[in-house]
Amino acid sequence: MGFLKAYEILRGNLLVAMDGTNYYSSEKVNCPCCSTKTSKQGKVTYFHQALLPVIVSPDHESVFSLPPEFITPQDGSEKQDCEQNAAKRWISSNHASLFAGQKITLLGDDLYSRQPTCQHCLDHDFNFIFVCLPTSHPTLYEWLNYLEANGEVKTTQHRRWNGKYFEIWHCRYLNQIPLRDQQPALLVNWCELKIHRESDAQLLYHNSWITNHFLTPYIVLDVCRAGRTRWRTENENHNILKNRGYHLEHNFGHGKQHLASVLLTLNLLAFLLHTVLGLVDERYQRIRVQRGTRKGFFQDILSLTKYLFFESWHHLLDFMLDDSVSLAVSNSS
Repeated sequence: MGFLKAYEILRGNLLVAMDGTNYYSSEKVNCPCCSTKTSKQGKVTYFHQALLPVIVSPDHESVFSLPPEFITPQDGSEKQDCEQNAAKRWISSNHASLFAGQKITLLGDDLYSRQPTCQHCLDHDFNFIFVCLPTSHPTLYEWLNYLEANGEVKTTQHRRWNGKYFEIWHCRYLNQIPLRDQQPALLVNWCELKIHRESDAQLLYHNSWITNHFLTPYIVLDVCRAGRTRWRTENENHNILKNRGYHLEHNFGHGKQHLASVLLTLNLLAFLLHTVLGLVDERYQRIRVQRGTRKGFFQDILSLTKYLFFESWHHLLDFMLDDSVSLAVSNSS
């Protein structure tokens, strides 16, 4: 966990972003583990989905893949499985084994900011920061408007340099507000972030979240930074897996039982190993600088190993770094 110390925020918390994605789809090939979607014309699409949790940080681009939770029909349930239920299973099964002694804050979109999911997080010692939209939480925003009219909503403002120009971060926040109308209602803490470009006041970003972290003028900024970081699960995880050499969007195969799920798991494991190598392996770091894109690096490895034999991973990297390294031609028979 040494490398992950730099990923901690909010008094020692690691951020785990939760998001689901499709990894197989067909209008013909299917199995009992498939989910289904029927169009208005009656056409049935069979597909596989999975929840892909990743460790993220507002200060680091790299993300760390964690074990997936497959979204698949559950024994004894007549309804299709869904992302929220998969998240609950993942929370129930992984906290003790993966994060013993480590504080975790879960990040999720508006699907997650429902009382059953929030309460499930708290019951398993997870913190949470979930997107909270007015259209999904009318009761919470009615309370918010009422309390703001009475001067109870607090504000804070920060000037931040983004590497190109200054931004003004304007935060509003309120502690202990009911999440729903139905009793018992969980009391949560709410915050909103608006980011404007300082030079012309153009609105660059706007979002709001609920959390169990108690909000102060100092903590609210880190909560907003953490909430914004959820986008990395799409950009730095799903996008790389789909578009930069892992081909997650490709139907590798369905098989008769669990082939599609196994192939997804191997893809995630490869991505995790490459992320770790980028942090700890000096040869790999040099190769990535020399060879450029991740996809180009994979293509180089494919070309070399198609015709040449390498005794080990380090032998392959040494050859790529220094063409004088000896090697043997592979037996293609």
